[in-house]
Amino acid sequence: MGSLSSLHSICSTGGCFVKYQDEVKNSMFKKHFVRASVATSAPGNSRIEEINALKSEKIRIGVLGASGYTGSEIIRLLANHPNYKIMLMTADRKAGQSVGLVFPHLVKQDLPDMVAVKDADFSSVDAVFCCLPHGTTQDFRLRDVGEYEEWYGQPHRAHELQKEAVYGLTEVSRPEIQSSRLVANPGCYPTSIQLPLIPLIKANLIQVENIIIDSKSGVSGAGRGAKEANLYTEIAEGIHSYGITKHRHVPEIEQGLSEAAKSKVTVSFTPHLMPMSRGMQSTIYVEMAPGTSHEDLYHHLRHFYEKEEFVVLLEKNQVPHTRHVRGSNYCLINVFPDRIPGRAIIISVIDNLVKGASGQALQNLNLMMGIPEHTGLLTVPLFP
Repeated sequence: MGSLSSLHSICSTGGCFVKYQDEVKNSMFKKHFVRASVATSAPGNSRIEEINALKSEKIRIGVLGASGYTGSEIIRLLANHPNYKIMLMTADRKAGQSVGLVFPHLVKQDLPDMVAVKDADFSSVDAVFCCLPHGTTQDFRLRDVGEYEEWYGQPHRAHELQKEAVYGLTEVSRPEIQSSRLVANPGCYPTSIQLPLIPLIKANLIQVENIIIDSKSGVSGAGRGAKEANLYTEIAEGIHSYGITKHRHVPEIEQGLSEAAKSKVTVSFTPHLMPMSRGMQSTIYVEMAPGTSHEDLYHHLRHFYEKEEFVVLLEKNQVPHTRHVRGSNYCLINVFPDRIPGRAIIISVIDNLVKGASGQALQNLNLMMGIPEHTGLLTVPLFP
């Protein structure tokens, strides 16, 4: 692995994390941390030399859980990235198979065969994207390990690493991500919800009580594993509500909104699976602060995100649709007046596999590596 000691890894499903290998103590996680340089707020000369040395050649990437939807998506995004090269892909159930057999749409990519995690040689990589399901890797999104156990039904197994985790909502936490060693990539629903709500809460433009969120996701959000509830005949020609009051993204959403409000925020959140492969829409109903109009909300969000590449406020009265972000890292937002006086409706759409998972993970790794943030992510949405 050479002389560099710093490590990065990115998780798209069970959270994202980065850690220095020479400081990793927990044997359950040692194999998941791989070397790369970290952009710190005040790096010394040796750190600057390490960063420049690594950036002068291709950064070697590993993908854990490469046979899943988020795994295939990060492979697709990295195919056109000038700074990264995939050297390792793990998939226990597909070990020994080529990426072309597992994903025919990637058949022309020059990639290594998939291997079981136990057989992976992490000395050949500089950074890892971890795309494993919940339960097979540790989730670092929730800062309170007690809350993690309450919602995930198992104790957190990496308390010390959790203390170092930075929550990777890129447009909101950019400085922390740039100087971090351990980053937890946000969930898809929390991304679509927090991007519009956090700026409004920080500006005291909306009340933090009575926030109602109705979110809908393509079936790929439920993962690639074979499940009866995800069969075509179970999902097609209907809407499937699930995780009512118990979805694991609830504490993640409330954590981010509470930090913005500097007080406890509780939301009413109901997710639904839609008969489409990908895409996500969150329709959010909020009560505005006294004397505030929906125009104030719109203009504040437009100003907050005016210099951002991937978060876009549409023109007034234009309704965001999931088909307009398909395959891209964009989040489209708009604000509408409710018929109930004093309330507003916010609509936010993303591709759940890109901005809601692998795209935001790549955006974060670019930041940590000192690479222009949009690199490899300027894919135009696929339409129709």
